[in-house]
Amino acid sequence: MDTHFDELLDFPCMQTFKVMGLAKPELPSVVVECLQAHAPGDYSPTVKPSSKGNYHAVSVGVRVTSKEHMETIYTELAKIDIVRVVL
Repeated sequence: MDTHFDELLDFPCMQTFKVMGLAKPELPSVVVECLQAHAPGDYSPTVKPSSKGNYHAVSVGVRVTSKEHMETIYTELAKIDIVRVVL
């Protein structure tokens, strides 16, 4: 992943990750589990359903320490099978 996060942000900083996935009850917990593996912390995700209810958006604020750290989190969240998009 070749991003320019280091040119746009001063690390360490808080970054909100928005994860769009299938409307499964386990979505928030698998997102937090993934975040705990790469950025341990006390997370309180917010969940918003889509208009038709097929998808959920899970938003979580995470303290990231570097460009590489941020890229790793994006990559690992995208690997979750019920996740469709990570913003």
